[in-house]
Formats: sequence, C-alpha cells, structure tokens
Amino acid sequence: MKVAIRADVSTAIGTGHVMRCLTLADALRERGAAIRFVCRQTPGHLGNLIAEKGYKLAWLPERGNLAEDARDTHAAIADQARWDWLIVDHYALDAAWERELRSLALKLMVIDDLADRSHDCDLLLDQNLQEPGRYEALIPKTCMTLIGPKYALLRPQFAEARRNLRVRDGCVSRLLVFFGGVDASGETLKALSAIKMLGRQDIAVDVVLGQANPHRQNIEMACRDLSNVTLHHQIENMAELMAAADLFIGAGGTSSWERCCLGLPALVLATADNQITQSVTLGHAGAHLYLGLASSVNMEHLAQLIDEILQLPELLIHTAKCGQDIVDGRGTARVANSMKSFWPIDLRHAKLADSRSLFAWRNHPDTRRHSLDPAEIAWDSHERWFTAVLADPNRELLIAEQRGQPVGVLRYDIEAGRAHISVYLVPGLAGQGLGARLLLAGEEWLRTRHPEIRILEAQIRPSNTASLGVFQSAGFAHDHTVLKKNIHDQH
Repeated sequence: MKVAIRADVSTAIGTGHVMRCLTLADALRERGAAIRFVCRQTPGHLGNLIAEKGYKLAWLPERGNLAEDARDTHAAIADQARWDWLIVDHYALDAAWERELRSLALKLMVIDDLADRSHDCDLLLDQNLQEPGRYEALIPKTCMTLIGPKYALLRPQFAEARRNLRVRDGCVSRLLVFFGGVDASGETLKALSAIKMLGRQDIAVDVVLGQANPHRQNIEMACRDLSNVTLHHQIENMAELMAAADLFIGAGGTSSWERCCLGLPALVLATADNQITQSVTLGHAGAHLYLGLASSVNMEHLAQLIDEILQLPELLIHTAKCGQDIVDGRGTARVANSMKSFWPIDLRHAKLADSRSLFAWRNHPDTRRHSLDPAEIAWDSHERWFTAVLADPNRELLIAEQRGQPVGVLRYDIEAGRAHISVYLVPGLAGQGLGARLLLAGEEWLRTRHPEIRILEAQIRPSNTASLGVFQSAGFAHDHTVLKKNIHDQH
C-alpha cells in the first residue's frame, strides 16, 4: 500500500497526533506499505523524529486556513497517481477538507476523539472509551468505525512488556512523571515541587520530557536538586519505565492507553480541554484517579493527594486491574489489519462447486463456536440443505471474495420486505475488520437486486460479543433479541 498521513505537532496542540500516527505507520510498514507524512513546520514539530524513523516528509507552509491547508496538502501528495490511503489525524480538518482530497486516495481514514465535526471518510478510528453511536450523524452511512481502546494505537513494546509484567502489589517504590510531549503549562515542574514537599527519598522518580517541552532548562535544574530523580529526554523505552513504575503522575492524553495496558495506577490531571471527557470516563471505570483540570490543582494539593494514595495499596491494585481489563495492547495490529482488509469485496452467487468449501468452513470449530446451532453438520444434511438453498427463489447464498480469494459467506432469507442474515468469515480471517465490511457490501448488493427489502435482521447469541460488535459497527441496533437495520432510503 501507499499511505499518506496528514498530522501536525505544535506547542499548542501537543505531540499525540503525530506520535500515534508514527505507531500506526510502523505497523503498516511492517506489512509492506510505503508511507509519507505531511506536516506543517510549526514550532515544536517532530520532523527530526519522523526522518530518523526513515519516513518521507513533505513540509507545508506555516500559514493556513482550511482551504489553504487542503490546497497545500494536495500539492504535497499529487505526484502519486493514486494513494491507497490518506490518513487524517487533525482536529482542525473536517469533511470539507476531506472532500477536497478524496480524488487522490482510494480510501480515506480519519483518526478522531472529539466527535465534534462531520467527516467524509471510509474508516474512522476513535480509540477512546466512548459510545460508538456518537459518530452516527457525522459520517457517511457506509463508513466503517473502529471505536474504543480495543483499537488503541500502542507500540509493540507495550504488548511485550504486558506479557512479562510483574504482579503489582500496591506498594510504591518508584514514580513516573510525564505530562505529554509538550507540557506548555509547566505541570512537570509542579509535580517535581510536590514530590520535593513529600520528602520521600525512599521513592525513586523517573521524569520524562518530550523534545518540544518549553520548560526543559527549568526542569533540568529542578531534577538536579532531587537526588532520587532521573530525567529522560524523548525516550523510546516508555514501556520499560511504565512497567518498572508503581505510580504515574501525569496528563490524561494518549499515554492513558499505555498506562492501562501495563496496569500502572495513575494520578491524572487534564492539561487540555479535549482530555477532560476521557479522563472522567476512565476515572469512572476505575482505571485511574482523575484529579481535575491541572490549573485547579496546586503543588500543595498535589503533594497531599500523592501522600494519601501512597497509603492505599488496595486501591492501587484495583486501579491496575481495571486498566488492564480495558486495553490489551493489540490495537495497532487490529487497525493495520483492518486497513489491509479494505480491498474491495466482491459478492457472487454460490455454485454447486462451492459445496465442499462451505461444508468445511461451516464445520470449522471457529465458525461453530459462534453459531446459534454449534453442532457439527453431517455431509448428507449439508448437501440436502445446500441444494435446497440454491433452488429457493427467496434465499440468496453469496460468496464474498477479495482479489479472487474467498473471505466469507452471506445468506439472506427474504420474506415480506425483510431479509434475515446469516454470515460467517472463512476460518482464520477473524479480527481483520472484514465482518462489518462484508455486511455493508451485502447491503449494497441487496439494494440493486432486491429494492423491496426495507429491514435487515439477524439473531446472535448474547455471549457472542465479537459478532454483536461487528453488526453494531455496520449500523445495526438491538430490537429485543434481534439486531435490525432499516436500509430504506439510505444512500
């Protein structure tokens, strides 16, 4: 694949957008993709880091309203005949910008976590712990969504550290302080002052700074005054530091998912408005202790809160477990696989020659485990069923293919303007984002061949949470024990 990524860093917006895009870029490059970043040359940019990682980088002028940004980006990537993907991770860009760039890419992906503007995209990723439906009115009906910490863009080092993680006992002998790649308001200095007030020389402290931190010299001076503090600059081993730490003090940004993955208890301050909702939500989920806006917490109050939490090992153990239950560290692979699975899905009618394949796929343990009837099917029964389905004018049995290879099976039982769906993937292809895309491809197929169908419905076992998620991401909603979708007049 050829992938262009539009994201920025500045002292005002922080480093999170580019850092998570670099994580995704690494995963895509491992899968054979060629990547180009497109960034504005703003104060605090990470151009050196992007170049050090071996990625091509196109600079945009430091000017720019939305129309100018679209024009500049178009010029920066128009040398390619067609990009496979354009990825946009930028709070200032919306559907109007995306429409201007549509012609340059086969598919457009948006990374967002605000849900405060419309998008014209094929795939939307929001790794926050939020309700999936909040984007429903903001994206096209055909847009696929990857919603929740299951898709958190973490580097592989976090999944590796999680596999080797020690058991956390609630005792604190090491603190980790990190307020993001910029920390424009100087929260790191506040935390160091609070730690100094504690006077706990028995607790080691690691402090991490991003290269765009404007308070670097003052922080270095403060660290020299504390013998138990080690200062780290723009590190690559954050997973190692988090695994070694017993308590985190920092901002509620993208590092939240890294902490959760490694079960690191945290005292969190929101350093930007866009961190508040997520910080509150994770606090309610028990994954960290949210202290409020950074501007409302002074160093004396912070010192008091740190001292109090040091006396509550049971709470720290509980917080560690809650965080680990939310993030498993495999989100980047899920996102990269979903993008790779976006090759067009073609649907064709099943033929007699497909009978053996369907028999093997349907009887595979992975398929039977999620079926309403998990029993193994005998060949004679399958053959009778298969022949009857092909002959029935009110049933459609379809094979889904990508680039000539089968990826799944769809069956529609049609009656009185309704179509009841049965669907499964070819064994071995789960977890790549194909399920919802297959449902949407089937929807388009039905519109052209059965325009009388208004309602799609499916019955799924309540324990089959994976399939429930797939149907919901394709626009289905619960109606008692059935999932339904009205496709009449949808475009």
